[in-house]
Amino acid sequence: MNSTSSGAPVAASPLTAFFLAPNPGPMSLDGTNSYAISAPGASTSVVVDPGPADEGHLRRLADVGPVELILVTHRHSDHTAGSQRLHELTGAPVRAADPRHCHGGEPLQDGETIHAAGVSIRVLATPGHTSDSVCFHLPGDGPHGSVLTGDTILGRGTTMLDYPDGRLGDYLESLDRLEALGQATVLPAHGPVLPSLAAVTRSYREHRQERLAQIRAALARFGGDATVADVADDVYADVEPSVRRAAEMSVAAQLDYLRGLPGA
Repeated sequence: MNSTSSGAPVAASPLTAFFLAPNPGPMSLDGTNSYAISAPGASTSVVVDPGPADEGHLRRLADVGPVELILVTHRHSDHTAGSQRLHELTGAPVRAADPRHCHGGEPLQDGETIHAAGVSIRVLATPGHTSDSVCFHLPGDGPHGSVLTGDTILGRGTTMLDYPDGRLGDYLESLDRLEALGQATVLPAHGPVLPSLAAVTRSYREHRQERLAQIRAALARFGGDATVADVADDVYADVEPSVRRAAEMSVAAQLDYLRGLPGA
């Protein structure tokens, strides 16, 4: 799927479209996908992940029609920095799991169903990338529904765990929870739309297990007290310097997970 940060919204599913924010980078890929949700014929919209504090981007989001509600998938600034300004432009409340990122709205609750812009939006707590990560399930969006996955699942590559706030055990449980939603369309905050949530979650889990096996092998070579840097040098030797910090956080999360297992 192709889009530009300056163009019209790109249709992502029957009930959603997104604007690509002008914040490309090693961690944000092409930029943040800021979604607008609205049922056909609805007079209002819901915006998910306003993205960076870029005035042009935020004004495009405000112009999708009267914005009834603004939702945030997690605390990272490439999703939240523009939230307060979009609240000012539209008057719409901002809701997030973390109260610090709410503006005029209540914190999100796991399992609640929000009815807005003619759409039912179910909130799913999916910690792991961060402790406050949530996904938004739209069961009526196409034949299998859709899920706005934030950074829990990306459209390309794999997700960084923001350790120690994000933890691998939580993340694996979140993948299990998402896989149970079956063939839902994946609407990620970075990268292209993907066709099957169940297939992607299985692929993500396999990747994590492969990395864990590599880290176990590294510990066998270096000893159980090997440092994060030692293991990262071995397991992530080919990563670009721009994502070295993310690699080290992922190693730290995986070491924490392995050392917490029975018999470790």
